[in-house]
Amino acid sequence: MIELIRTNDLVLIGFAESLLTGADIPVLVADNHISVMEGMIGAFPRRLLVPEDHARQARRLLVEAGLAHELRDDPRS
Repeated sequence: MIELIRTNDLVLIGFAESLLTGADIPVLVADNHISVMEGMIGAFPRRLLVPEDHARQARRLLVEAGLAHELRDDPRS
């Protein structure tokens, strides 16, 4: 799995997840359930992950949606 976004912004994570799901790209929001421990104060970032074989397509989609500044560096480059 490749991490594309790490953020405390739940709206951003939801938007990115929706975009990727709508394009049939498998997506996992890691650390989503940490809110039980933190009480929804937003102290812990959530991570948006996609399978490595979908990473290039997912990055392109997120860039086209104006989220290039939110993307993590590509570890494969």
